[in-house]
Amino acid sequence: MIWQGVIPHYRAYLPVTSKTPIITLKEGNTPLIEATSFNEVIGNDLRIYLKYEGLNPTSSFKDRGMTVAISKSVEDGAQAVMCASTGNTSASAAAYAAKARLRCIVLVPKGEIALGKLAQALMHGAKVLAVDGNFDKALQLVRDITEKHPVHLVNSLNPYRLEGQKTGAFEVIDHLGFAPDYQAMPVGNAGNITAYWKGYKEYYDCGKAERLPKMLGFQAAQAAPIVLGHTIEEPQTVASAIKIGNPASWRAAEKARDESKGLIGYVSDDEILQAYQMLAKLEGLFVEPASAASVAGIIKLNRSGYFKPGSTVVCILTGHGLKDPDTALGEIGGEPITVSASEDEILEYVYEA
Repeated sequence: MIWQGVIPHYRAYLPVTSKTPIITLKEGNTPLIEATSFNEVIGNDLRIYLKYEGLNPTSSFKDRGMTVAISKSVEDGAQAVMCASTGNTSASAAAYAAKARLRCIVLVPKGEIALGKLAQALMHGAKVLAVDGNFDKALQLVRDITEKHPVHLVNSLNPYRLEGQKTGAFEVIDHLGFAPDYQAMPVGNAGNITAYWKGYKEYYDCGKAERLPKMLGFQAAQAAPIVLGHTIEEPQTVASAIKIGNPASWRAAEKARDESKGLIGYVSDDEILQAYQMLAKLEGLFVEPASAASVAGIIKLNRSGYFKPGSTVVCILTGHGLKDPDTALGEIGGEPITVSASEDEILEYVYEA
């Protein structure tokens, strides 16, 4: 059967009716890849699986929620949608708005959006406005404007976004055949950990899973308001997608952590970048830096003896590496090796130690 997107596939679990127009780019059904080489490197007989959300239509997990949010906006008669974004939401909102023929206005922190994400939003025809201030300031402006004007907010404060994003948890169980022992993911605005926990609980309640995972969320060390217990005015991290100082779903994320008996911790930028390169070189998966926070967190916890041997861990890789090519080139050096058109010179690299 040809995949038709998350709404048709999981319709029974979503807040849609026969009157809801389905705006889809055939999102979802992303692969769950066993990290065989990575498992060997970190040890402890863990079975680690990587949910590669970078293979969604706009190359991030945001598409799962955006298909539902935009579909409901069209059902409600919206003519325009608006969001604040560090990048992935802007790309997704712009693409789905284009498909629905809606106007899309995006507020981004000035100078803080990765080039790949900015290009996506602009190409899809969104009106992209760079705001003097961080993401939290941009989101507050969006909230104020959408409360007063006939423009639909499509950030994760929109409950339809989380309804769509919970389908990632459904797919994990559908693909594995069971719920993992642990579910690890980056935490920025904290909507995704909230959504996944909702999805796991719904599948458990209807008998499609016999257990619930412990939810493990990871923030960047200098952008870790949930871990520290207070907002951060100027968050800093190489992982721009989680560079958020006052998460919109803060309390809901804490609830997911506490109900699942999991944790929300932090990892340093160095740990994120190490995991970023390991994923590329050991597993062939190119992700944006924020995605690697989930794997960096697993490495850190494993070193501390947190996991029982043989545990099953699923890490959510939230976005593709081409979202942020500048970071990749900065990490590995941005120039190819120049050689002459000589077979002998080329063979030196073929057979180098």
